[in-house]
Amino acid sequence: MRIDAAVLRAADAPYTIEPLELRDPGPGELVVRIAGTGMCHTDLLGRAPGDPVAKPVVLGHEGAGVVEAAGPGVAIAPGTPVVLSLDSCGGCANCLAARPGNCAHMQALNMYSVPLDGVPRVTDGSGAAVHNRWFGQSSFATHALATVRNTVPIDPDVPLATMGPLGCGMQTGAGSVLVSLGVRAGDSIAVFGAGAVGLAAVMAARVAGATTIVAVDLNDARLDLARELGATQVFNGADDDLARRVKELTPGREGVQYALDSTAVPEVVATAVAALRTTGVCGLVGVGSREYRLDPTLLLMGRTVKGIIEGDAVPQTFIPRLVELWRRGRFPFDRLVETYPLGAINQAEADSLSGKVVKPVLLMEATS
Repeated sequence: MRIDAAVLRAADAPYTIEPLELRDPGPGELVVRIAGTGMCHTDLLGRAPGDPVAKPVVLGHEGAGVVEAAGPGVAIAPGTPVVLSLDSCGGCANCLAARPGNCAHMQALNMYSVPLDGVPRVTDGSGAAVHNRWFGQSSFATHALATVRNTVPIDPDVPLATMGPLGCGMQTGAGSVLVSLGVRAGDSIAVFGAGAVGLAAVMAARVAGATTIVAVDLNDARLDLARELGATQVFNGADDDLARRVKELTPGREGVQYALDSTAVPEVVATAVAALRTTGVCGLVGVGSREYRLDPTLLLMGRTVKGIIEGDAVPQTFIPRLVELWRRGRFPFDRLVETYPLGAINQAEADSLSGKVVKPVLLMEATS
């Protein structure tokens, strides 16, 4: 079938809207007509020097839409509204232990964008292959080829076009708090970085009943928003002696029980760990390239640092949970969303990078 998609042909090139040809779904595959898709910082890996993501490529991994066609062995019927999330194999030890984000084949299924069998699923006007396996969906397009493992049916009575961010950014932030860290009523947490993931974590901490919720960022407007969404205290990341200031908010100045970093800035991570109480846990969800240097004494005293992928959540159960929290007004993630037509993808990317918007969502009802 013919589709329109935002194609990235080089790391330093703009996206171009192009007509492409998408093949029919095979076993375990679905074609989803995309209503809207979020733009996530992970999509910027397509712009990393050295082209680690094969080009040309259709990126996008926070898609939401309606199943249009299903391949053999797929029980999700056409017409079903869905949110698309990360892909996983379903058969490795971690998948069987309900940890799809730690799938043994995570990289190949999500990060490489190339078909595993080497057979192109999408071609351009010249017949050349365009890679479309980014997170098993490549949803910067009017239609995406997804799998049963990364497709999550949701209730039909929701604004489907803006539900896509639940598939990654919102799941990562909220899942890190509610699932991976297991924050409970009365706990304390400091969130470093008040972007989409960090603000999702703030909202989830309020859902969990945490009584001290600290948000840290360099953008004062983001800090104001964090207050509105549940932060009990906020700090500008440029403040002096930040770890001490966070500790002063806790009983006995012992430190917070939990910290979450979405910045991947080594100095910020070191501060997050230093702000913990002795049995505290710091989760890391940011993607960076610089080496972390941590005080070994802090770890020796009982603190834990852990990496977290997609909140350690199972999308098929966690995303419907977030939808219900949103429906009840307890997880208002739509306050972070700014919508753009697919044809304005380059503007959406620029606005995201500048900090003008928290979570751009591309709508497929118009391409220009």
